[in-house]
Amino acid sequence: MRKSHVVKIRNALIGGNNPIVIQSMTNTDTADVQATVDQSIELFEAGAEIVRMTVSNEQSARSIPDIREALDKRGYNMPLVGCFHFNGSKLLEDFPECAQALDKLRMNPGNIGFVGRRDLQFESFIQTAIKYDKPIRIGVNLGSLDQQILAELMDKNGLSKAALPSSAITREALVLSTLTSAKKAEEMGLSPDKIVISCKTSEISSLIDVYEELAKRSKYALHIGLTEAGGGLKGAISSAIGIGVLLQKGIGDTIRVSITPSPGETRTTEVKICQEILQALGIRAFKPQITSCPGCGRTNTKIFQELVYKTTKFVEQETSKWKKLAPGSENLKIAVMGCVVNGPGESKHADIGISLPGAGESLAAVVYTDGEKSHVLKGDDVAEQFQKILSDYVIRL
Repeated sequence: MRKSHVVKIRNALIGGNNPIVIQSMTNTDTADVQATVDQSIELFEAGAEIVRMTVSNEQSARSIPDIREALDKRGYNMPLVGCFHFNGSKLLEDFPECAQALDKLRMNPGNIGFVGRRDLQFESFIQTAIKYDKPIRIGVNLGSLDQQILAELMDKNGLSKAALPSSAITREALVLSTLTSAKKAEEMGLSPDKIVISCKTSEISSLIDVYEELAKRSKYALHIGLTEAGGGLKGAISSAIGIGVLLQKGIGDTIRVSITPSPGETRTTEVKICQEILQALGIRAFKPQITSCPGCGRTNTKIFQELVYKTTKFVEQETSKWKKLAPGSENLKIAVMGCVVNGPGESKHADIGISLPGAGESLAAVVYTDGEKSHVLKGDDVAEQFQKILSDYVIRL
Protein backbone atom coordinates (compact mmCIF):
# COMPACT_ATOMS: atom_id res chain seq x y z
CA MET A 1 0.00 0.00 0.00
CA ARG A 2 1.43 3.38 -1.03
CA LYS A 3 1.88 5.80 1.87
CA SER A 4 2.01 9.46 0.90
CA HIS A 5 2.92 12.64 2.75
CA VAL A 6 0.11 13.89 5.00
CA VAL A 7 -1.26 17.30 4.02
CA LYS A 8 -3.39 19.24 6.51
CA ILE A 9 -6.11 21.46 5.05
CA ARG A 10 -7.93 23.19 7.88
CA ASN A 11 -9.70 20.27 9.62
CA ALA A 12 -9.05 17.71 6.87
CA LEU A 13 -6.04 15.40 6.60
CA ILE A 14 -5.11 14.08 3.16
CA GLY A 15 -2.69 11.21 2.69
CA GLY A 16 -0.87 8.76 4.93
CA ASN A 17 -3.26 6.35 6.63
CA ASN A 18 -6.09 8.88 6.74
CA PRO A 19 -9.49 8.12 5.14
CA ILE A 20 -9.95 8.99 1.46
CA VAL A 21 -11.31 12.56 1.38
CA ILE A 22 -14.25 13.55 -0.87
CA GLN A 23 -14.04 16.84 -2.74
CA SER A 24 -16.50 18.79 -4.86
CA MET A 25 -16.60 22.17 -6.60
CA THR A 26 -19.19 24.92 -6.79
CA ASN A 27 -20.52 25.99 -10.18
CA THR A 28 -21.94 29.31 -8.98
CA ASP A 29 -20.44 32.68 -9.87
CA THR A 30 -17.99 33.05 -6.97
CA ALA A 31 -18.66 36.80 -6.95
CA ASP A 32 -22.23 35.92 -5.90
CA VAL A 33 -21.48 35.39 -2.22
CA GLN A 34 -24.90 34.14 -1.16
CA ALA A 35 -25.27 31.63 -3.97
CA THR A 36 -21.75 30.28 -3.40
CA VAL A 37 -22.26 30.01 0.36
CA ASP A 38 -25.58 28.21 -0.12
CA GLN A 39 -24.12 25.73 -2.60
CA SER A 40 -21.04 25.15 -0.44
CA ILE A 41 -23.30 24.24 2.47
CA GLU A 42 -25.41 22.00 0.23
CA LEU A 43 -22.28 20.15 -0.92
CA PHE A 44 -20.96 19.85 2.64
CA GLU A 45 -24.27 18.54 3.95
CA ALA A 46 -24.26 15.95 1.16
CA GLY A 47 -20.82 14.72 2.24
CA ALA A 48 -18.19 16.88 0.51
CA GLU A 49 -15.30 17.30 2.93
CA ILE A 50 -13.45 19.90 0.85
CA VAL A 51 -15.17 22.48 -1.36
CA ARG A 52 -13.38 24.18 -4.25
CA MET A 53 -14.43 27.33 -6.08
CA THR A 54 -13.18 29.28 -9.09
CA VAL A 55 -11.25 32.48 -8.49
CA SER A 56 -10.97 33.95 -11.97
CA ASN A 57 -11.30 37.73 -11.60
CA GLU A 58 -11.11 40.60 -9.14
CA GLN A 59 -14.77 40.28 -8.14
CA SER A 60 -14.41 36.63 -7.19
CA ALA A 61 -11.12 37.27 -5.35
CA ARG A 62 -12.81 40.02 -3.30
CA SER A 63 -15.69 37.69 -2.46
CA ILE A 64 -13.64 34.86 -0.96
CA PRO A 65 -13.19 36.45 2.52
CA ASP A 66 -16.93 37.22 2.65
CA ILE A 67 -17.75 33.61 1.71
CA ARG A 68 -15.44 32.30 4.44
CA GLU A 69 -16.92 34.67 7.02
CA ALA A 70 -20.51 33.77 6.10
CA LEU A 71 -19.77 30.03 6.34
CA ASP A 72 -18.06 30.44 9.71
CA LYS A 73 -20.99 32.46 11.08
CA ARG A 74 -23.34 29.64 10.12
CA GLY A 75 -21.09 27.06 11.76
CA TYR A 76 -19.59 25.51 8.63
CA ASN A 77 -15.86 25.03 9.06
CA MET A 78 -15.16 23.04 5.88
CA PRO A 79 -11.91 23.69 4.00
CA LEU A 80 -12.19 25.99 0.99
CA VAL A 81 -9.92 25.71 -2.03
CA GLY A 82 -9.39 28.44 -4.60
CA CYS A 83 -8.98 27.32 -8.21
CA PHE A 84 -6.63 29.67 -10.10
CA HIS A 85 -5.73 29.77 -13.79
CA PHE A 86 -3.87 32.25 -16.04
CA ASN A 87 -4.04 35.30 -13.73
CA GLY A 88 -3.88 33.46 -10.40
CA SER A 89 -0.53 34.79 -9.20
CA LYS A 90 -1.61 38.40 -9.86
CA LEU A 91 -4.95 37.96 -8.08
CA LEU A 92 -3.18 36.53 -5.05
CA GLU A 93 -0.70 39.42 -5.05
CA ASP A 94 -3.42 42.05 -5.44
CA PHE A 95 -5.83 40.46 -2.94
CA PRO A 96 -3.80 38.97 -0.08
CA GLU A 97 -6.97 38.67 2.00
CA CYS A 98 -8.19 36.14 -0.59
CA ALA A 99 -5.09 33.99 -0.05
CA GLN A 100 -5.49 34.26 3.72
CA ALA A 101 -9.15 33.20 3.66
CA LEU A 102 -8.55 30.10 1.53
CA ASP A 103 -7.28 26.81 2.95
CA LYS A 104 -5.57 25.56 -0.21
CA LEU A 105 -4.55 27.07 -3.55
CA ARG A 106 -4.96 25.13 -6.79
CA MET A 107 -2.94 25.90 -9.91
CA ASN A 108 -2.09 24.33 -13.27
CA PRO A 109 1.53 24.77 -14.43
CA GLY A 110 0.35 24.56 -18.06
CA ASN A 111 -1.53 27.84 -17.84
CA ILE A 112 0.10 29.70 -14.93
CA GLY A 113 1.44 32.20 -17.47
CA PHE A 114 2.77 32.62 -20.98
CA VAL A 115 6.31 31.69 -22.02
CA GLY A 116 8.73 34.25 -20.63
CA ARG A 117 6.60 35.04 -17.59
CA ARG A 118 5.58 31.49 -16.63
CA ASP A 119 8.50 30.89 -14.26
CA LEU A 120 8.04 34.26 -12.56
CA GLN A 121 4.33 33.71 -12.08
CA PHE A 122 4.87 30.17 -10.85
CA GLU A 123 7.38 31.43 -8.28
CA SER A 124 5.02 34.21 -7.22
CA PHE A 125 2.25 31.65 -6.67
CA ILE A 126 4.51 29.40 -4.58
CA GLN A 127 5.85 32.30 -2.53
CA THR A 128 2.28 33.35 -1.70
CA ALA A 129 1.56 29.81 -0.49
CA ILE A 130 4.70 29.88 1.68
CA LYS A 131 3.96 33.36 3.05
CA TYR A 132 0.47 32.43 4.23
CA ASP A 133 1.34 28.81 5.11
CA LYS A 134 -1.11 27.36 2.59
CA PRO A 135 -0.92 23.95 0.92
CA ILE A 136 -1.28 23.84 -2.85
CA ARG A 137 -2.56 21.43 -5.45
CA ILE A 138 -0.59 21.22 -8.65
CA GLY A 139 -3.23 19.98 -11.06
CA VAL A 140 -2.24 19.03 -14.58
CA ASN A 141 -5.01 18.15 -17.05
CA LEU A 142 -4.74 16.68 -20.53
CA GLY A 143 -6.71 19.61 -21.92
CA SER A 144 -4.32 22.19 -20.45
CA LEU A 145 -0.98 20.40 -20.63
CA ASP A 146 2.23 22.43 -20.84
CA GLN A 147 2.76 22.38 -24.61
CA GLN A 148 6.47 23.21 -24.31
CA ILE A 149 7.17 20.03 -22.33
CA LEU A 150 5.05 17.99 -24.75
CA ALA A 151 6.85 19.44 -27.80
CA GLU A 152 10.28 18.72 -26.34
CA LEU A 153 9.38 15.11 -25.58
CA MET A 154 7.82 14.64 -29.02
CA ASP A 155 10.96 16.02 -30.72
CA LYS A 156 13.19 13.73 -28.69
CA ASN A 157 10.97 10.72 -29.42
CA GLY A 158 11.03 11.53 -33.15
CA LEU A 159 14.81 11.21 -33.18
CA SER A 160 14.77 7.89 -31.34
CA LYS A 161 15.33 4.62 -33.18
CA ALA A 162 12.70 3.03 -30.93
CA ALA A 163 10.03 5.73 -31.11
CA LEU A 164 7.02 5.31 -28.84
CA PRO A 165 3.39 6.01 -29.80
CA SER A 166 2.36 9.65 -29.35
CA SER A 167 -0.16 8.59 -26.68
CA ALA A 168 2.70 7.23 -24.54
CA ILE A 169 4.65 10.47 -24.97
CA THR A 170 1.60 12.51 -23.97
CA ARG A 171 1.19 10.44 -20.81
CA GLU A 172 4.86 10.97 -19.95
CA ALA A 173 4.45 14.72 -20.56
CA LEU A 174 1.58 14.76 -18.06
CA VAL A 175 3.62 12.96 -15.42
CA LEU A 176 6.76 14.99 -16.04
CA SER A 177 4.91 18.32 -15.97
CA THR A 178 3.34 17.41 -12.62
CA LEU A 179 6.46 16.08 -10.91
CA THR A 180 8.80 18.74 -12.29
CA SER A 181 6.51 21.48 -11.02
CA ALA A 182 6.15 19.86 -7.60
CA LYS A 183 9.92 19.49 -7.28
CA LYS A 184 10.40 23.10 -8.37
CA ALA A 185 7.95 24.21 -5.65
CA GLU A 186 10.00 22.26 -3.10
CA GLU A 187 13.22 23.92 -4.31
CA MET A 188 11.53 27.29 -3.74
CA GLY A 189 10.90 26.35 -0.11
CA LEU A 190 7.49 24.67 -0.06
CA SER A 191 7.46 21.56 2.11
CA PRO A 192 6.31 18.28 0.46
CA ASP A 193 3.60 18.01 3.12
CA LYS A 194 2.12 21.17 1.62
CA ILE A 195 1.79 19.68 -1.87
CA VAL A 196 -1.06 17.67 -3.39
CA ILE A 197 -0.76 16.66 -7.04
CA SER A 198 -3.25 15.54 -9.66
CA CYS A 199 -2.83 14.51 -13.27
CA LYS A 200 -6.25 13.97 -14.80
CA THR A 201 -7.38 12.74 -18.18
CA SER A 202 -10.84 11.98 -19.54
CA GLU A 203 -9.83 8.49 -20.73
CA ILE A 204 -9.85 5.69 -18.17
CA SER A 205 -6.86 3.68 -19.41
CA SER A 206 -4.67 6.80 -19.65
CA LEU A 207 -5.76 7.91 -16.19
CA ILE A 208 -4.72 4.59 -14.66
CA ASP A 209 -1.36 4.56 -16.47
CA VAL A 210 -0.55 8.12 -15.46
CA TYR A 211 -1.42 7.67 -11.79
CA GLU A 212 0.50 4.41 -11.56
CA GLU A 213 3.57 6.35 -12.69
CA LEU A 214 2.93 9.18 -10.23
CA ALA A 215 2.55 6.66 -7.42
CA LYS A 216 5.85 4.96 -8.35
CA ARG A 217 7.85 8.15 -8.72
CA SER A 218 6.67 10.24 -5.76
CA LYS A 219 5.26 10.35 -2.23
CA TYR A 220 3.08 13.42 -2.82
CA ALA A 221 -0.56 13.15 -1.77
CA LEU A 222 -2.65 12.27 -4.84
CA HIS A 223 -6.01 13.73 -5.85
CA ILE A 224 -7.68 11.42 -8.38
CA GLY A 225 -10.60 11.48 -10.79
CA LEU A 226 -11.47 11.77 -14.46
CA THR A 227 -11.19 15.39 -15.48
CA GLU A 228 -14.24 15.44 -17.77
CA ALA A 229 -16.29 12.32 -17.13
CA GLY A 230 -19.43 13.44 -18.98
CA GLY A 231 -22.93 13.35 -17.56
CA GLY A 232 -25.59 10.91 -16.44
CA LEU A 233 -24.88 7.19 -16.36
CA LYS A 234 -21.84 7.57 -18.59
CA GLY A 235 -20.17 9.99 -16.21
CA ALA A 236 -21.03 7.96 -13.13
CA ILE A 237 -19.86 4.64 -14.59
CA SER A 238 -16.66 6.04 -16.12
CA SER A 239 -15.75 7.72 -12.83
CA ALA A 240 -16.52 4.60 -10.81
CA ILE A 241 -14.30 2.46 -13.02
CA GLY A 242 -11.35 4.88 -13.19
CA ILE A 243 -11.38 5.90 -9.54
CA GLY A 244 -12.28 2.41 -8.36
CA VAL A 245 -9.40 0.70 -10.16
CA LEU A 246 -6.88 3.19 -8.74
CA LEU A 247 -8.23 2.95 -5.19
CA GLN A 248 -8.17 -0.84 -5.39
CA LYS A 249 -4.47 -0.57 -6.26
CA GLY A 250 -3.91 1.60 -3.18
CA ILE A 251 -3.49 4.76 -5.25
CA GLY A 252 -5.28 7.97 -4.25
CA ASP A 253 -5.76 10.08 -1.13
CA THR A 254 -8.65 12.31 -2.16
CA ILE A 255 -11.25 12.01 -4.93
CA ARG A 256 -13.71 14.00 -6.99
CA VAL A 257 -16.27 12.85 -9.54
CA SER A 258 -16.39 15.55 -12.23
CA ILE A 259 -19.70 15.01 -13.98
CA THR A 260 -21.88 17.40 -15.97
CA PRO A 261 -25.19 17.94 -14.15
CA SER A 262 -28.41 17.65 -16.12
CA PRO A 263 -30.49 20.86 -16.32
CA GLY A 264 -31.87 21.49 -12.84
CA GLU A 265 -29.87 18.66 -11.28
CA THR A 266 -28.23 19.38 -7.95
CA ARG A 267 -24.45 19.53 -7.79
CA THR A 268 -24.55 17.03 -4.92
CA THR A 269 -24.91 14.09 -7.32
CA GLU A 270 -21.15 13.93 -7.76
CA VAL A 271 -20.67 13.75 -3.99
CA LYS A 272 -23.11 10.85 -3.69
CA ILE A 273 -21.28 8.98 -6.46
CA CYS A 274 -18.01 9.43 -4.55
CA GLN A 275 -19.64 7.96 -1.46
CA GLU A 276 -21.02 5.02 -3.42
CA ILE A 277 -17.59 4.28 -4.91
CA LEU A 278 -15.89 4.29 -1.52
CA GLN A 279 -18.64 2.23 0.09
CA ALA A 280 -18.76 -0.31 -2.74
CA LEU A 281 -15.00 -0.89 -2.32
CA GLY A 282 -15.37 -1.28 1.44
CA ILE A 283 -13.08 1.72 2.05
CA ARG A 284 -15.58 3.92 3.93
CA ALA A 285 -19.19 3.58 5.06
CA PHE A 286 -21.70 6.44 4.83
CA LYS A 287 -25.08 4.75 5.16
CA PRO A 288 -26.51 1.25 5.62
CA GLN A 289 -25.91 -0.91 2.57
CA ILE A 290 -29.00 -2.44 0.94
CA THR A 291 -28.67 -5.66 -1.05
CA SER A 292 -31.55 -6.44 -3.38
CA CYS A 293 -32.01 -8.82 -6.30
CA PRO A 294 -33.05 -7.63 -9.79
CA GLY A 295 -36.27 -9.64 -9.73
CA CYS A 296 -37.33 -12.22 -12.31
CA GLY A 297 -40.33 -14.29 -13.38
CA ARG A 298 -40.48 -15.84 -9.91
CA THR A 299 -40.93 -12.44 -8.28
CA ASN A 300 -44.13 -10.59 -7.44
CA THR A 301 -42.64 -7.67 -9.33
CA LYS A 302 -44.84 -4.75 -8.24
CA ILE A 303 -44.82 -5.60 -4.53
CA PHE A 304 -41.08 -6.35 -4.54
CA GLN A 305 -40.07 -3.19 -6.39
CA GLU A 306 -42.21 -1.04 -4.10
CA LEU A 307 -40.65 -2.70 -1.04
CA VAL A 308 -37.12 -2.00 -2.29
CA TYR A 309 -38.00 1.59 -3.21
CA LYS A 310 -39.71 2.35 0.11
CA THR A 311 -36.95 0.72 2.14
CA THR A 312 -34.24 2.62 0.28
CA LYS A 313 -35.99 5.97 0.71
CA PHE A 314 -36.63 5.25 4.39
CA VAL A 315 -32.99 4.36 5.06
CA GLU A 316 -31.73 7.49 3.24
CA GLN A 317 -34.15 9.63 5.24
CA GLU A 318 -33.20 8.08 8.60
CA THR A 319 -29.42 7.73 8.15
CA SER A 320 -28.44 11.07 9.75
CA LYS A 321 -30.65 10.41 12.78
CA TRP A 322 -29.41 6.83 13.10
CA LYS A 323 -25.77 7.95 13.08
CA LYS A 324 -26.48 10.07 16.18
CA LEU A 325 -28.58 7.42 17.94
CA ALA A 326 -26.31 4.50 17.09
CA PRO A 327 -22.79 5.37 15.88
CA GLY A 328 -21.66 2.66 13.50
CA SER A 329 -25.16 2.09 12.09
CA GLU A 330 -23.79 3.27 8.73
CA ASN A 331 -22.09 -0.15 8.53
CA LEU A 332 -25.43 -1.96 8.71
CA LYS A 333 -26.14 -4.53 5.97
CA ILE A 334 -29.77 -4.86 4.92
CA ALA A 335 -31.17 -7.41 2.45
CA VAL A 336 -34.44 -6.94 0.55
CA MET A 337 -35.04 -10.04 -1.55
CA GLY A 338 -37.77 -11.09 -3.97
CA CYS A 339 -38.23 -14.87 -3.63
CA VAL A 340 -37.09 -18.06 -1.90
CA VAL A 341 -34.28 -18.92 -4.33
CA ASN A 342 -31.68 -16.56 -2.80
CA GLY A 343 -33.89 -14.57 -0.43
CA PRO A 344 -33.49 -16.50 2.84
CA GLY A 345 -29.75 -17.05 2.29
CA GLU A 346 -28.98 -13.38 1.58
CA SER A 347 -31.24 -12.25 4.42
CA LYS A 348 -29.48 -14.55 6.91
CA HIS A 349 -26.08 -13.19 5.84
CA ALA A 350 -27.20 -9.58 6.32
CA ASP A 351 -27.60 -7.92 9.72
CA ILE A 352 -31.29 -7.73 8.98
CA GLY A 353 -33.16 -8.86 5.88
CA ILE A 354 -36.57 -9.53 4.44
CA SER A 355 -37.48 -12.22 1.90
CA LEU A 356 -40.74 -12.07 -0.04
CA PRO A 357 -42.61 -15.12 -1.31
CA GLY A 358 -42.61 -15.71 -5.05
CA ALA A 359 -45.29 -14.83 -7.59
CA GLY A 360 -48.57 -16.64 -6.97
CA GLU A 361 -47.73 -17.46 -3.36
CA SER A 362 -49.59 -16.00 -0.38
CA LEU A 363 -47.95 -12.83 0.90
CA ALA A 364 -46.00 -13.79 4.00
CA ALA A 365 -42.65 -11.98 4.11
CA VAL A 366 -40.04 -13.49 6.40
CA VAL A 367 -37.65 -11.22 8.33
CA TYR A 368 -34.27 -12.47 9.53
CA THR A 369 -32.41 -10.64 12.29
CA ASP A 370 -28.77 -11.47 12.95
CA GLY A 371 -29.13 -14.65 10.93
CA GLU A 372 -32.26 -15.92 12.69
CA LYS A 373 -35.90 -15.88 11.59
CA SER A 374 -37.56 -13.19 13.72
CA HIS A 375 -40.81 -12.06 12.07
CA VAL A 376 -43.39 -13.07 9.48
CA LEU A 377 -45.13 -10.04 7.96
CA LYS A 378 -48.53 -10.11 6.27
CA GLY A 379 -50.89 -7.52 4.88
CA ASP A 380 -50.71 -4.58 2.50
CA ASP A 381 -48.31 -2.60 4.70
CA VAL A 382 -45.34 -4.99 4.72
CA ALA A 383 -42.97 -2.12 3.82
CA GLU A 384 -44.14 0.01 6.74
CA GLN A 385 -43.93 -2.96 9.13
CA PHE A 386 -40.37 -3.64 8.00
CA GLN A 387 -39.44 0.01 8.50
CA LYS A 388 -40.59 -0.20 12.13
CA ILE A 389 -38.52 -3.36 12.66
CA LEU A 390 -35.50 -1.63 11.10
CA SER A 391 -35.84 1.37 13.40
CA ASP A 392 -36.17 -0.84 16.48
CA TYR A 393 -33.10 -2.82 15.40
CA VAL A 394 -30.98 0.32 15.03
CA ILE A 395 -32.06 1.66 18.43
CA ARG A 396 -30.91 -1.59 20.05
CA LEU A 397 -27.44 -1.43 18.46
